[in-house]
Amino acid sequence: MSSPYASTTRRRCPHRQRGVTLFGLMSWAIIIGAVAYVVLRVFPTVNEYLTIQRTIDKIAASSPSTVAEARAAFDRQKDVEYSISSIGGKDLEVTKENDKVVLGFAYDKEIPLYGPVFLLIKYEGRSR
Repeated sequence: MSSPYASTTRRRCPHRQRGVTLFGLMSWAIIIGAVAYVVLRVFPTVNEYLTIQRTIDKIAASSPSTVAEARAAFDRQKDVEYSISSIGGKDLEVTKENDKVVLGFAYDKEIPLYGPVFLLIKYEGRSR
C-alpha cells in the first residue's frame, strides 16, 4: 500500500532553474559591443562609397564630352560633398561604351580598429 503523501512529494520537487548567468551575459555584451564597434567604424566609409557612386552616376547621366570635363565635374561635386575624401577626379577611369560615357573608380580604405589591427575594404564601382 502506498503512502498518501507519496504523490504530493513528487509534485513538490523543485524545477530546474532557467535564466542567464553573469558569465553568459558578459559574453554576449562583449560580442555585441565588438560588432557594434566595427559597424560604427565601417559606416562612414560605406556612406562615402555610396556618395561617390551617386556622384558618378549623375555625372555620367549628363554625358560629359571630354575626359577632362568629367574629372572637373567630379572635383566640383567633391568640393560640395564633404564626405568624399578618398578619391579625386584624377582617380576616375573614363571610357565610352556604345556612345555612352562610363565612369569607373576603385580604391582601398584602411580602417584602424585597435593598435596594429586594421580592416581593409576594397571599394570599386562604375556608372550605370
